[in-house]
Amino acid sequence: MVAGLGNPGEEYAETRHNAGFKAIDELARQAGVTYWKNQAGAEVALININDPEEEGGKRQIVLVKPQSYMNTSGGPISKLCREYKIKAEELLVIHDELDIPAGDVRVKVGGGHAGHNGLRSIIDKMGSRDFSRIRTGIGNPPGKMAVADYVLKQLRAREAEDFQDTCARAADAAGLAIVHGVVYARDHVNGAASANGKH
Repeated sequence: MVAGLGNPGEEYAETRHNAGFKAIDELARQAGVTYWKNQAGAEVALININDPEEEGGKRQIVLVKPQSYMNTSGGPISKLCREYKIKAEELLVIHDELDIPAGDVRVKVGGGHAGHNGLRSIIDKMGSRDFSRIRTGIGNPPGKMAVADYVLKQLRAREAEDFQDTCARAADAAGLAIVHGVVYARDHVNGAASANGKH
């Protein structure tokens, strides 16, 4: 399962906090998803990927956008994990991350929530922190701007374009993790930006 964190509704669509939703939308676009169903308080789409190790050569991936707002994302995600019999280790969560420079994408296996309310909610409801994460860097707020204002501020023109690009790279990182495993993705994604001379 790949779950993107965000907040539902137009007023949040172009905000940094919706990095997860944007990355999931990009994965869905690449997979040609045309149908989302409402299930357990989330928008859910099922995609099949080629996997020679699986019976029939296909593996089903559940794409999830919880519609419960960020702070209670764990509810829909844990329900869906139960319904689809997905273990914490089989869950990949895409989220925004203040502690990573804007534009950077990093893959992480397990860990705490680092004050991120979406992750805190998932850890609480899953009773586990063993899920993997795609951390989409948004950097820290400028000056004395409050974190909440920064992550929920509508992005304009250039900012929105750069952010879309970062979210597309988060989707690519998720794609690598789905196909080759999270450790492979981590080894190939983390530190790649500095190797390319991009900052």
